[in-house]
Amino acid sequence: MDLAFNEEELAFQKEVRDWIEANMPPEVAEESRRSRSSHVSKERLLQWQKKLAGKGWLCPNWPREYGGPGWNSTQKFIFEMEMARADSPYLSSFSIKMVAPVLMKFGSEAQKKRFLPKIAAAEELWCQGYSEPGSGSDLASLRTRAVREGDHYIVNGQKIWTTNAHFADWIFCLVRTSTEGKQQEGISFLLIDMKSPGIRIDPIYLVDGTRTPMRHEVNQVFFTDVKVPVENLVGEENKGWTYAKYLLEFERGGQAFGPRLRKAFRHLQTLSKSQLSEGEPLSANPVWREKMAAVEMEIDAVEMNELMFYSSLKTGDAPGNMGSVVKMRGTEAGQKVTELAVEAVGWYGVPFTELRNFDSNVVPVGGEYVDDVAPRYFNNRKTTIYGGSSEVQRNVLAKAMLGL
Repeated sequence: MDLAFNEEELAFQKEVRDWIEANMPPEVAEESRRSRSSHVSKERLLQWQKKLAGKGWLCPNWPREYGGPGWNSTQKFIFEMEMARADSPYLSSFSIKMVAPVLMKFGSEAQKKRFLPKIAAAEELWCQGYSEPGSGSDLASLRTRAVREGDHYIVNGQKIWTTNAHFADWIFCLVRTSTEGKQQEGISFLLIDMKSPGIRIDPIYLVDGTRTPMRHEVNQVFFTDVKVPVENLVGEENKGWTYAKYLLEFERGGQAFGPRLRKAFRHLQTLSKSQLSEGEPLSANPVWREKMAAVEMEIDAVEMNELMFYSSLKTGDAPGNMGSVVKMRGTEAGQKVTELAVEAVGWYGVPFTELRNFDSNVVPVGGEYVDDVAPRYFNNRKTTIYGGSSEVQRNVLAKAMLGL
């Protein structure tokens, strides 16, 4: 297998790198670099997304007909690689990589015309209303109800672990519209305006130490007699489980794990050279070097799987089981990188609860960026749970690929 870029691809890489270097605001890159999870404030996110939208690069996986650049799989990977290299924050995946593919495949023409241009122009942000208390990995047991009354649905219930709900404009929600038959057969897919009366959002503060208002990441969302127009139903009533599974294929494989893992590994290499072990740089320790080599090989494997994932998108097909492979291996490798980083800095990683702001001039004890290590370690604990836990992914693969 020839993994080297050809001349045309190298020229494209240079174009992307040069444009990002010339256009990414330094405050966006620095806030992302110091973030516990590469999520940034709404102000910084929109600042960067609008620049990308103006260039036509905000939605790299979209076909031209909906406002995307029409890139092939290699170009998409190069773009993600250069974004990670430049410390770009995560873009709004819920908007670009999740709800958008569902609307393109199952949405009405009116829904496509209403929502896709707004997403492509970075004018509206979305969040995801899937998990509920007691209905996480067993998502089909969700209890949020939507009862049709005339030309509206009345929604009551609760969603949890809702990333960025505190500044999202819309939420795509799984709701129960029937209690007959199997649990999966009574679920519908609704698009709900977050400004609707009856919606309440409460923050959830994670173990990574984030306590600053509006800088947190996840939330609880409560719905009390929320009126949703019937035209905001995607596809058919009670067929939402089909659309949800289709969306999860993109959520599980569309996060650009490889490039961001590679960036995290470079950071780990820097820590290895700056931290001492018995008076010498940790990077000189043969046992440590063996651990580093093992993780690097896992990152290589993730990148190869991710290239296969992007290839499956070339013709607009759903990625299927490859999304589960990429999600499972990408998140597990990411956790190993953060575990090694904590091991590298040792006690210097302890005072992490008040992570410095991106414009702080405070110098941490133990060297530059050691105070980033523990928050990222704790934040990464969730990655093998959300989007379907690693155990769920293994069951999916065992059933689909091995017939178990």
